[in-house]
Amino acid sequence: MSYPEPLPATVGVLASTIADGLSDNEVALLAALFTQLGDSLALILALRACQN
Repeated sequence: MSYPEPLPATVGVLASTIADGLSDNEVALLAALFTQLGDSLALILALRACQN
């Protein structure tokens, strides 16, 4: 899968869109949830690499 150069900008726009209209606490909660998701996906990949 190749990643086009506009991907970081797209992610920034998506974050801004998601945060629009939410309170600071709600944005903080979503940030923590997405961080957890990313960390969990990284752990799954590490475990797969160890099994191979």
